[in-house]
Formats: sequence, structure tokens, C-alpha cells
Amino acid sequence: MHELAIVESVVDAIVEKVGDGPIAAVRLEIGKLSGVVVDSIRFCFEIVANGTGLQDARLDIDEPSGRAYCRECGDEFDLDDPIMLCACGSADLDILSGEQLRIISVEVH
Repeated sequence: MHELAIVESVVDAIVEKVGDGPIAAVRLEIGKLSGVVVDSIRFCFEIVANGTGLQDARLDIDEPSGRAYCRECGDEFDLDDPIMLCACGSADLDILSGEQLRIISVEVH
């Protein structure tokens, strides 16, 4: 479960930047093409945050859709499915967005 390692890294990064004081909320952005399971992130966050300043923090997660460009037909389209195919049937795509995983904001008490 790589989500546990991701959450550990997120919590460590926040504590390193803002200290171990009380955190009210954390907002993450996890693209739908990132391969990260959002429900697992939520579950792991509760476990990893326990005993830290993030223990009672609200976790907000934005899940932006992916965008892709088809090299075959030239179409640009939204893509939420990990099976990456253009409507023309081509899998020769450039992924433009949707693979991101980042901390957007941290709200400190």
C-alpha cells in the first residue's frame, strides 16, 4: 500500500514546515490518473496523523480530471479512466494533467 508512504511523506513535510502545532485543515490535490486511492489516503491520514499536530485536522482532497492529447487524431479530451484510450481507439497519448499529487494548503490554528 503505497498510500501509507505517501501520507507519511505529507505529514512529515507539513510538520517540517509548520512545526507540530495544531493544524485545522489540510487540502491535497490528487489527480484521477495518479494511481492513488483517495479512500486509502483518508484512512492512512487518520492513522499517521494520530499523536501529531495534525491529529484533529480536516483532510480535504480535490480530484481533478485528467487531460490527454491523442497523437493519432489530434484530439484533446478529459480522461478519468486508468485505461487510457482516445475515442478513435488510439493509446498513443500525451497525458497533459491528472497525475499530480500535491499539498495545496495547510490551515494552522
